[in-house]
Order: sequence, then C-alpha cells, then structure tokens
Amino acid sequence: MLAPFVVAALVLSLVPVVLLHLISLGEVDPVSRTISDYVFVAGGAGLLAVTALSLAGGSALLLLGLRRSGPAFGGPLPLLLGAWSAGLVVATIFPTDPTGTPTSLSGAVHRYAGAVMFTALPAAGLLVSRHFAADRTLRRVSIASAVTGAAFLLSHVSVVLPFGGAVLLGFAERLLFAVLYVLLFVLARHLHRAEVAS
Repeated sequence: MLAPFVVAALVLSLVPVVLLHLISLGEVDPVSRTISDYVFVAGGAGLLAVTALSLAGGSALLLLGLRRSGPAFGGPLPLLLGAWSAGLVVATIFPTDPTGTPTSLSGAVHRYAGAVMFTALPAAGLLVSRHFAADRTLRRVSIASAVTGAAFLLSHVSVVLPFGGAVLLGFAERLLFAVLYVLLFVLARHLHRAEVAS
C-alpha cells in the first residue's frame, strides 16, 4: 500500500518550508517574495531541496499508486503528474536569481519549470475530478487550484509591468501551494480508498 508513504512524504515536505518561513521572519517578505527566494537564506538551499524532493517523491508514489488503481487514472494524467514531479526536481537543480538581478540561464530554467508545475497539477486535478463527479471536495479543490494558478500567473504582471500597486507575487504563490497541497492530500485519500477496496 502506497498511500501511507505518499502522506508521509507530503508531511515531510512541509516541515522544512514552514521552518524557513519561521527563521527568516523580517528577512524575506512572504507577500512580495516567492518561496524560491528562501534559497538565499542561510541553510535555505538544503531545506528547500528537502521540501521539493520530498514533494516530488510523494507525487511520484501517488502517480504509481493511482495508475494501479484503475482506468480513471490513465490517459494524460500520468503525464501531468509526471510533469509536476519533474518540474519540482528541475526547479531545485536550477535555482532562481536574486531579486533585481538580470535573468540567468538557471533563473530562466527555474521559471519555466515553475510554469510547467503550476499548470500540470491543477490540470491533473480537473481531469481526475471529471471521473469522480460525486466527490464534491475533489471538484472544488481542483477548481480552486486552477483559479489560484491563474491568479499566480496574473500576479506576475505587477513585476513585469509595475503599476505602482503592491506586488503580491509571494502571497499568490503561497496561496497556490496551499491549495495544491490540499489537492495532493485529497488524491492520496482516493488512493487509500482504492487500495483498501482492492
């Protein structure tokens, strides 16, 4: 049974990033700065790596378990969950650039990996929710992930074309990550039910 290992990996991935938020209070603005910016905090690169790789590993186990559990988890779903997991790994290998500096190759790869990640997982949630129409929680969380993903993309407008308002990039990303975690836990619940039923 893979569901307990998926949940354990998801919980493990939360610990370092929560710790980073606590130890960097006053150093990294969570409203305007993204989670990737914690790589510049002392010890941040290692903690972020644990978070990203645990999240990628848990997602890969989730994919493996869901594919075994039935045809509802076939089609493009493996590709989408695989793209999410791979994006996490690539974004870890290629860190972001410091705020206010020119975009490097590493920073560009990091951004594209993020775009893939934040598109793939909400799409996977919407796809799965179509097969489980009776699960209103899954449907709502999937829609919320798509909406918050779009909001995160829109929040980049204030960075690219400053209009004098508050930059909410970090807040939008944290909100998106919170919803994506809920989505992953809901999918893990489906996996658990399928494994118990079998």
